[in-house]
Amino acid sequence: MDNSELVPVINIGLNTGRYNFDYAMEELKALSEANHMNVVETTVQNLSQPVAGTYFGTGKVEELRDIVVDTGAEIVVANDELTPSQIRNLEKVVKVPVMDRTGLILAIFANRAQSREAKLQVELAKLQYQMPRLHTAMNQRLDQQTGTSAGGGFTNRGAGEAQIELNRRTVQRQINHVRHELKEVDKSATVKRQQRERVQLPNVALIGYTNAGKSTIMNELIKRYGMNEDKQVMVKNMLFATLDTSVRQLQFDDSKKLLLSDTVGFVSQLPTTLVEAFKSTLYEAANADLLIQVVDYSSPNRIDMMSTTKKTLTEIGVPDLPMVTVYNKADLTDNDYPSRAGDEIVVSAKDPASIDLLVQVIREKVFKNYVTATFLIPFEKGDVVSYLNEHASVKATDYLENGTKIEAEVTNVDYQRFEQYVVEE
Repeated sequence: MDNSELVPVINIGLNTGRYNFDYAMEELKALSEANHMNVVETTVQNLSQPVAGTYFGTGKVEELRDIVVDTGAEIVVANDELTPSQIRNLEKVVKVPVMDRTGLILAIFANRAQSREAKLQVELAKLQYQMPRLHTAMNQRLDQQTGTSAGGGFTNRGAGEAQIELNRRTVQRQINHVRHELKEVDKSATVKRQQRERVQLPNVALIGYTNAGKSTIMNELIKRYGMNEDKQVMVKNMLFATLDTSVRQLQFDDSKKLLLSDTVGFVSQLPTTLVEAFKSTLYEAANADLLIQVVDYSSPNRIDMMSTTKKTLTEIGVPDLPMVTVYNKADLTDNDYPSRAGDEIVVSAKDPASIDLLVQVIREKVFKNYVTATFLIPFEKGDVVSYLNEHASVKATDYLENGTKIEAEVTNVDYQRFEQYVVEE
């Protein structure tokens, strides 16, 4: 898609000195591009705090109006969440729609959501965002807004206010409906999770900033160890390419298995409504045996990105779980790879040796509690033999007069389950 097919926009931001402003504006540009926009101009102002009515100061707003005319921009996108009055007042002057950061992220999510659960979660977040922003239409007559007291059920209220109340009730009904739908979807998701948990496989969750390379890493692992290679996840070089949590089963050469989850990426200043809405989507991260934090090693803002990831995990209630940090995209830097320092590794997802190192670290972490034992299983217990062949790492099998002798590496749970068949060598 060339720039002529994209919506021309102006990005605006207010530098209050309270956070990494340059990084936030770079991110806003990337978010705009992810929403099929072409940023034709960026306008910023240094102020200690936003102007209550217009975000920018009066002179800067007028300058913005002229820039809109000169560039032919069709939308103005602000780096912060704006109040309804700020949006309305800016639009009156610049004569084009104004979108804030929260609205932009919601638009991206609405375009990307694939599963019914993700679509409902986005819809809920949009409705919650819209609720305080309901207002009477700009073209509504003044006498309608100040109106009479005749409006049924709204005594002493104007027609404009009555319309707002009606709109609020409509949106609230929609919110209630979506929440009900989400509960139904969650029931189905819970059943699937319980089925996976009964299998008692370790759960490894890929987390981190959006566009850090989580999906690429997942696909490389699926190619090698996936139970079904055609179940690869979508990869695209843009923010929020993946919104739906994908869970795949991997089986290594020694028959050990695990569940690998690819989760929605994080971004700074993630709207509160979305944090709340996506708690269920990030269930896999909250209940993982191991978190793999993927970081774009080539980004100069990687420290800020890691800070955002940590903050978001805290906000959604993810406990302090074991974590490995994977510095990805090392091929775009001058650093050697693959390399390891404790629980931190430097890799390139497209490099086979890097994937080897990652697998080594994962196996080291999730299979550390496995026990090697020898089992003598009576012939009439063929179901136990089948189970071990399917779920354990079988090293040797002998058929004796009194049963099947199996040397295998098993989880602590399975060891206790079949301890009655354990024999000493």
